[in-house]
Amino acid sequence: MTTRDLLATIRHASAPTRRAFLGALLLGVILPPLSAQAQSDWPWPEDVPSASSETPALAGGRPDIVRYLMARGASGELSPDGRQLAYVTGVTGEPQLWIVPVDGGFPRQLTFGRGVRSFRWVPDGSAIVYGADRDGNERQGYTRISADGLRETEVLPASEAFVVFGSFASDDEHFTYATTARNGVDFDIHVASLSSDEDRQVFEGSFGFFANAWQPNGDTVIVTETRGEDADDVYLLNASSGAISPLFKPEIAADYSRFVWDADGAGFYLLTNQDREYSALAYFELATESLRLLETPQADVETLAVFGDGRYVAWGINDGGYSRLQVRDLRTGRTLHAPGVLPRGVYNLSGAHHAPRLMVQVTGPRTPGDLWVWDVAAGETHAVVPASTAGLDRAAMVEPQSLYFEARDGVRLNGLLYLPNEIDGQGPRPPVVMMVHGGPTGQARPSFRAVTQYLVARGVAVFDLNFRGSTGFGKRFARLDNQRQRPNAVRDMADAVGFLRADGRVDAERVALMGGSYGGYLTNAGLGEFPDLFAAGVSFVGVSDWVRALEEASPALKASDRIEYGDINDPDDREFFRSISPINNVDRIKSPVLVIHGANDPRDPVTESDRFVQAIRDNLGQAQYLRFADEGHSISRLGNRVTAYTQVAQFLERHLGVD
Repeated sequence: MTTRDLLATIRHASAPTRRAFLGALLLGVILPPLSAQAQSDWPWPEDVPSASSETPALAGGRPDIVRYLMARGASGELSPDGRQLAYVTGVTGEPQLWIVPVDGGFPRQLTFGRGVRSFRWVPDGSAIVYGADRDGNERQGYTRISADGLRETEVLPASEAFVVFGSFASDDEHFTYATTARNGVDFDIHVASLSSDEDRQVFEGSFGFFANAWQPNGDTVIVTETRGEDADDVYLLNASSGAISPLFKPEIAADYSRFVWDADGAGFYLLTNQDREYSALAYFELATESLRLLETPQADVETLAVFGDGRYVAWGINDGGYSRLQVRDLRTGRTLHAPGVLPRGVYNLSGAHHAPRLMVQVTGPRTPGDLWVWDVAAGETHAVVPASTAGLDRAAMVEPQSLYFEARDGVRLNGLLYLPNEIDGQGPRPPVVMMVHGGPTGQARPSFRAVTQYLVARGVAVFDLNFRGSTGFGKRFARLDNQRQRPNAVRDMADAVGFLRADGRVDAERVALMGGSYGGYLTNAGLGEFPDLFAAGVSFVGVSDWVRALEEASPALKASDRIEYGDINDPDDREFFRSISPINNVDRIKSPVLVIHGANDPRDPVTESDRFVQAIRDNLGQAQYLRFADEGHSISRLGNRVTAYTQVAQFLERHLGVD
């Protein structure tokens, strides 16, 4: 009999028998002690799934989660001359690097090993440097591969250090990167060579220092220092001498990102919310040391590209979750608006350094990621890499409604409501899954999520909540859950259920809670804080014990956690985070919970879910566990995703009463 079978037997036994068994549990007679279960080998093999080889159902039939998971998009970057588009897609089951001519031709797969996590063109366009980790552990090694895919050279071998690639110098040879190799905790800045063993540390950092854009034909590198999850300080580093000087260190922390030098290195473009609620498009001039705001909408400017030898600047505005694209011709001063053929969605941009071409990645409710190229000089736009929707009808996919409501303390919250197509107000109201995103500095936006579109196709509504702490609603809103304010975000979930109940379009008596990373924490916390509110919960890679999680977080997270959360070594902060840890409320959890975690997760260690699951089972609760041995902070392999989301779909449908 497995431990799970034993617990099921106890649950249905008489009261005296349950008391006897519980006594044995408390003495450690039946279950192994917690310290033993905190090891890498989980003692319940039935919780360690294998990848599924399940095939999709026939196209056009009953909604099938496997087919939704097989819908695949891409993320890409134009070559410097604008003639080729390199992109990463998971159509093979692993994210791999591909390349395709922009003007037409057959795509070629360049990589075939471990999944590619990041990549960057070498400035002369002859090669690409890509990063790959080991089973999701986020300790990337970097390899140079020629643009024809015929020659590969290891540049930075994978190790136990966390390595973040920086940028290239104008000589096409040297590049910067940040690494924790010195002590495993702090990020230092290095300069290295692509074709030799040259590698030197140019700056010794503490916590999170990262190299960004390298000045054209110069020695200046823009360096950022993490200042919480939504802010940075900025420095200018001399790559030759190692001298560093502060550039932006405002009293009220601000975000600085998307740095792009102009062609002559006289200054750079960036996005910043310095002294503002929302991020603006700005330009910093070195000679005068002045920052000039160029575009200041009452919404975040969120993406930026400079292309065509510096003639064109493109940016995207977060307009109610959807992206609004604009391009300015700096020679004429004319602003160009996005072509009408681009689908609505969330955009990411990549410009060709030496050509008037702009790549627009579009993810939206009806596409998992199309790659379009807009030739702004010729006025031509076409889809170079259309997403695969795996035989699903895009027209049948649901676009959400953006809804606003007030929390109990008057804070204005937002959520995206996806309603099943057949809902007409006459039939029974659908159950609802409340999604809570990660971060917390993320945002629920109208992008493609396989499980969301599957659920609404099956008659289940989805409410994607932007709780306080989310980005996209101004700097103040993003910081409303910092440090001791964190419990307010948990209460936002209860207020969202109250709003849905009053709104009346869904059955708010049948609500499941589902989230990943920080959303996994909110799921764990919500099930214990409001035990009668949710019918079930699905928790991906979530925190259960804040003290242990903050102590064991990866170096990049530690750099932001000290500001976002507090000093875990301070006795008062430590006690506060102990008090709000979901592990303390497992005895209050009544609803069944499905917990999913990768054993190689460097951000939220898998022991967070191990302890949570064991504690629920110790209290005779219902905890189903999927503990993937070859994944990290996300489930990326197609076979594992099929396994995970098939279980998620069945679990939610069972506990929400979907036939």
